[in-house]
Amino acid sequence: MRLFSTARLVAGLFVASVVLTGAMADDKMKIDPDKIVALSEAGVFGQFNTYKIDPDYYKLTMAERDKAVNEVEALVKKHSDSIRVDAYLTRGFESESDFLFRINGYDPSAVQEFLIAFKATTIGRYSNITFAINGITKGLNHITKEKAPALLDGLKSTKYSEKPPRYAFVLPITKNAAWWNMTENEKLALMKDHTIPTLPYLVNINRKLYHSTGIDDADWITYFETNDLKAFNDLNIKLFSVSENLYNVRYGKPTIMGSIMPVADVFKALSK
Repeated sequence: MRLFSTARLVAGLFVASVVLTGAMADDKMKIDPDKIVALSEAGVFGQFNTYKIDPDYYKLTMAERDKAVNEVEALVKKHSDSIRVDAYLTRGFESESDFLFRINGYDPSAVQEFLIAFKATTIGRYSNITFAINGITKGLNHITKEKAPALLDGLKSTKYSEKPPRYAFVLPITKNAAWWNMTENEKLALMKDHTIPTLPYLVNINRKLYHSTGIDDADWITYFETNDLKAFNDLNIKLFSVSENLYNVRYGKPTIMGSIMPVADVFKALSK
């Protein structure tokens, strides 16, 4: 009788453990909207996908296309507890795509679940993916509090201060083997040379960095938002003009430009 009671106790503890673990997993999956927007913490998974809409989509009636837009809007809302979905209109700026998704979440499977569900929507069935890349947020590899405190303070204290940006750019970056085999001091010196000229541009260009080494076929994904295309061009000229650029084997390829719009507005524009 004692053995039976012990077995029931162990089973009960196991069930409680599973329930608790499941609850913790659910809590971990839920996003903090403010933190996700700011990308202010490490460990956020980011997925960038571009799509081209099949011309057969425009054989649907306007009523059917309006319904298709509402379907996507409802899907985004359904998943809003676990991921943040941003959409961008790329048609007219890009030859290979009509729209871009940037999806952030703590759990890659939550991002994957949304993308699978999107593909089952009307617009999803008529959308062909043309490019996909992913990465994670983390602290800077070289400009850190221990290695370059003054420069890190400069990065943190220079804030975007212009009107809400209208345009976004996505550029993957890959370094060569020579970069990865440098000493930390050598890389730190080059990254200081890279970072200092960019500081004046941070007031009118928002920049977020995703780390992708081993996760995808790039080392970083750089994401920018701005209203000032001249400043963005000048920033890139600066970045191309420093010694650190000699170790880039990929900068862009593709370079994706899109208009920042609410998700529903992107698909309304594409459904006209």
